Parts: sequence; C-alpha cells; structure tokens
Amino acid sequence: MTDKPYPTARPVSEVSLFRAFPFRPSLLWLLVLAPVAAILDHAGSVPAGVVFFCAALAIVPFAKLIVQGTEQVAAHTGATIGGLLNATFGNLPELIIAMAALRAGLLEMVRASIIGALLANLLVALGVSFLLGGLRHHSQEYNPNAVRIYSSTMVLAWISLALPSAFHRALESEPHLGVHASLDLVVAVVLLGLYGLFLLYSLRTHPETFTELNAPSSEENGEPPSLRWGVATLLVASLGAAWMSEILVGAAEQAGHALGMSQMFMGVIVLALVGSAAESGSAIAMARANRPDLSIGIALGSCVQIALFVAPVLVLVAPAMGQPQFRLVFSQAEMWMLFGAVLLGATVTTTGQSNWFKGAQLLALYLIIAAILYLIPAAAP
Repeated sequence: MTDKPYPTARPVSEVSLFRAFPFRPSLLWLLVLAPVAAILDHAGSVPAGVVFFCAALAIVPFAKLIVQGTEQVAAHTGATIGGLLNATFGNLPELIIAMAALRAGLLEMVRASIIGALLANLLVALGVSFLLGGLRHHSQEYNPNAVRIYSSTMVLAWISLALPSAFHRALESEPHLGVHASLDLVVAVVLLGLYGLFLLYSLRTHPETFTELNAPSSEENGEPPSLRWGVATLLVASLGAAWMSEILVGAAEQAGHALGMSQMFMGVIVLALVGSAAESGSAIAMARANRPDLSIGIALGSCVQIALFVAPVLVLVAPAMGQPQFRLVFSQAEMWMLFGAVLLGATVTTTGQSNWFKGAQLLALYLIIAAILYLIPAAAP
C-alpha cells in the first residue's frame, strides 16, 4: 500500500533502457528526429509543416524521459519530496512549450495550450485508460476519495479561470488595463497558494485519502534505479525538450496557416497532445496493468498541476521574459469546452468504478471539440 498522491510507473534502469532502444519498438526511436528537425529548421527552405511535425514527434521521447527521470529520482527521495518532484517536473514539457510560445509572442496559442493540456488529460488520457482498461478487465475499482478531491479542485480551478475571463471581457477599455493586470496577479498568487496547500494536504496531513487500492508489494516493484542516472536523464531530457520546443513553436504559426488550422486548434489539440503524450502513455499503461488508481492519479493530478501551477507561473514570468502581461482571459468557447470536460470527468469518475463505455464517452466529447475547432477557420467569414 502506498501513500503517494502522484503515482509513478515502474522505473526503467539505464541498462534496460539502452538494451531496449536498438531492438524493440520504442518511443525513444523518435529521438533521431531531433537532429533532423534542427537541420531542416536551419535550412530555411523546408516547408514549415515538415519542420513542425518533426519537432513535435521529437518532443515525445524527451517527455517520456522526463517522466522516467522524475520517477527514478522520486524512488530515492521518499513520498514528500518525490511528490513535489512529480508535481514540478510531471508537466515540464507543457510548461516548456508554453514558455517558448510566450517568448515568441503567441499569446493566443499559449492560452489555447493551457486549455488543451487540461482537455487532453481529462478526456484523452482518462478516456483511453478507461476504454482499454475496461476492455481488458471488464470493470476496475479505485479509491473514490482521491477522485473527489481532484474533481472539486478542478471545479474551483475552472471558476478561477472563468471569472477573470468574464471580468476582462466586461472591462476591455484602455483605462481598466491596470486593473486587469492586478487581477491576474492576484488570481495567480491565490492559485499558487492553493497548489501549495494541495501538496500539503496530499503529502503530509491526509495522505491516506490517496491510498491506492490493491497496490502491489514493494518486492514486486524491484530495486530502484541509480539516483545519478535519474538526475542526468531529467536534465538532458529537459534541455532536449526545450530545444525542440523552440523549433516547434517557431514553425507552428506558419504550419497552421499552411494546413488551414487556427492558433486555437494548434494550441488546444496539436501542442497539447504532443506535450501530454508521455504522461498519457503512462496513465494508459497503468490502466491496462489493472492499477486504475495510478492511472487516474496521473491524469487528474496532471490537470491540477496545470491549472494551479503552470497557468499562474506563466502570468508571473511573462514580464521577466520581456512580454506584455499574460492575461487570464480565455474565450467563452474555451471556457465552455473546459466546463463540459470537468463536468463529464467528475460525473464518470466519482463512482469509484470504471469501464470501457465511460472511456468512450470521454473520447466522444474530445472528438466533437476537435472537429469544432478544426472547422472554425472554414466557417469564419
């Protein structure tokens, strides 16, 4: 039985990692696209869409290595520090992509990527996990107490984003710009404070709320990998993800125009799926292994981190990056999409039991949202 609220998959040692890479199908094969994307970007004559998709695919293995490195370090640090490391680095790919877009001045794409990351975890990661886990195990039971905490936190996060957005839309005139900036800073500080309280609650005061049902014994998990290897993996993968994110964002706008995609579609669908690919894969793997508590913890825990940590950090760091104040002003469409995802996610998860049909419901909503966003440019006058 474990008390970690940020669950981790079984770590991969350096020996098995390099032994598996050349001979078995693996996401790590996509690392070869990193130098390819850099060369194509430097050439300048290659279509932006080609550069974009090479960089997008190259980010996926770096994201996977970030997750693995975090898991390996957390195996040596205990529940408290391990949970903090998971909270800090679990969404590092999304944060790196958002900061690269922020540095490029693509503010609409940054806001869309935040909403997209939440939708990807709530609907795609959770939906595929329920679908494949239910097909393999018929139905799966998990701890409903943890889900209730995640769900109520996400409802509060949605309200915390929707209210400033409504305020900004109501007072758009020039004299109120200073008030907008003050409100965003207040909301950012409050959300970060709530995130700290969430960590305190889940790691120190009420860890039993996040207890995994039917957890395997420590003997089944094997020996933890090298701490130095985990730190090295984390640092190298973070640098690689930052490198590819710069190329990805640099080509995103032109690639979107060439493919008929708006900034909103690129942020909500494409960039979000790229940034959350590794975590989604971990959640799906845990569901197929009949560990739904871990699967749900990865998906919903990631949502909490994005809403309470990533979004506020972007508000605070934007001025330091030489950009205008990053405003928490999301469109009504984005807020309604997120509201639907939070509502459906809470409805299907709070029962304490999952099956394949619940997963199909989550995926159906995501496909409808993706279709609407893709058709928006064609419908615009």
